[in-house]
Amino acid sequence: MDHQLKVALIQSDLVWENPEENRINFTNKITGILEDVDLIVLPEMFTSGFTMNAKRVAEPMKGDTVKWMQTIANQKHCAIMGSVVIRENDAFFNRGLFVHPNGHIDHYDKHHTFTLAGEHQTYSAGKKQVIINYKDWKICPLICYDLRFPVWARNTHDYELLIYVANWPKTRVDAWDTLLRARAIENMSYCIGVNRVGFDGNNHEYVGHSAAYNVLGRQIDDLEKEQESISIVSLDKSELNDTREKLGFLKDRDVFTLEVE
Repeated sequence: MDHQLKVALIQSDLVWENPEENRINFTNKITGILEDVDLIVLPEMFTSGFTMNAKRVAEPMKGDTVKWMQTIANQKHCAIMGSVVIRENDAFFNRGLFVHPNGHIDHYDKHHTFTLAGEHQTYSAGKKQVIINYKDWKICPLICYDLRFPVWARNTHDYELLIYVANWPKTRVDAWDTLLRARAIENMSYCIGVNRVGFDGNNHEYVGHSAAYNVLGRQIDDLEKEQESISIVSLDKSELNDTREKLGFLKDRDVFTLEVE
């Protein structure tokens, strides 16, 4: 049983609609991680930025970025995750990819598409919650706008780690900070959020504020808030389980059935 999980959070600027340059950029950053880690987390749409020009940047599941992620996972002997624009069955998805060291892929399609930016007009919404089993940890992967909807993240699956990847803009970063901490506290789970920095092709500014919170909502990372930065955090399942057993809040959670349209 793996009680410890070491996670690298990579907060980076992104090259607008240029998957090849972004892969090169992240290769360089990942190569610079010298200590062993179990999981590397990249931002939402890490090959393109948050673009509605899906036809320009979309890739199939056997495309260059998936192959690149499998190569990185194999070389670093760790999992890697982030979201990518994927084309499948004549539809586009903002797809969170979790690539295991052996090349196996779990994926989650963003459920709450961001209507304010017209994401729902370009991307098909996912219909399924996903729990990933990795190194005896249960991980729930979610994407950006999902953060505003606590019912979708409610810990009815007894997961230990909730991860959001995002392109969350500066104008609403206070909500990002507050809601990440809230998701950790209410779900008695570690909660990690990885956001980008810099300006995108629509001149929207992003200031990062990527973070990792423990089960009580205490921030445990050492990321630089508003610039490119990498932080490695160690998560302790024994500490999480001890806190859950001592406080018992999840035992009092409501039982409900979630209907997905």
